[in-house]
Amino acid sequence: MYHTQKRAHTRLFILPCMLTISSLFCGFYAMVAAINGHFQAAAASIMVAGLFDGLDGRVARLTRSTSPFGMELDSLCDIVSFGVAPALLAYLWALTPFGRYGWLAGFLYLAATALRLARFNVQASSEVATDGNFTGLPCPAAAAMIASAVLFTTVVLKNSDPVRHIMLLFLVYLLSYLMISTHRYPSFKHVRIPREKRFQVLAGLILLLMLLATEPPITLCVSFLLYMLSGPVLDGWRLLQKHDKIPWKFGRKPGGKTGMS
Repeated sequence: MYHTQKRAHTRLFILPCMLTISSLFCGFYAMVAAINGHFQAAAASIMVAGLFDGLDGRVARLTRSTSPFGMELDSLCDIVSFGVAPALLAYLWALTPFGRYGWLAGFLYLAATALRLARFNVQASSEVATDGNFTGLPCPAAAAMIASAVLFTTVVLKNSDPVRHIMLLFLVYLLSYLMISTHRYPSFKHVRIPREKRFQVLAGLILLLMLLATEPPITLCVSFLLYMLSGPVLDGWRLLQKHDKIPWKFGRKPGGKTGMS
């Protein structure tokens, strides 16, 4: 009986690891495709890598097979799939005309990814309270933003050179900052939808699926762009709300009365 349970647990342990390795394979394939000039295939492969990365942790929790080994393997694979691969794709696709500033931008993105993963591992191992949010833009979302921008530009804008060069250079620097920033981003790991909101959420998901089926490059790019901007926007909104609660000593109060007697 004991050996049967041990073999079953071993099989369950292998499953999330194989999903993680699948993410690594997609990241490596994205690099090979980018080097050979197949940029759309490289971008799509990074997207698939993000899908595998989202599944491995959930499968590990569902099968109760989480382990320090799986966490370390996931981080090592993430630095390839969401650090090296998107940085190489961005450089080969749009940053080469900028010379050393182009490849330095790619390296900055890679370094920011490494720092982001290191901070995430420290927070996870020390069980730092995060209020169900990510600190800084998650690197899979940053990689997906680059990949969706490549797909959007190649399919919708038909490889407009001035647009893609300037857009990717700005985007890479912005993503590098957001990954190492302290902006809080919503995590969808433990989403609890209120009963009265489930119908609206279902309708929204159906609409999103329809948009993905009809205009996938535009839908993906807009979706990841909104998520990328959600961190600074929500933090700014929280700051404004906190500022409104602070009693004013001088000037005009929110109610219209002056703060001086």
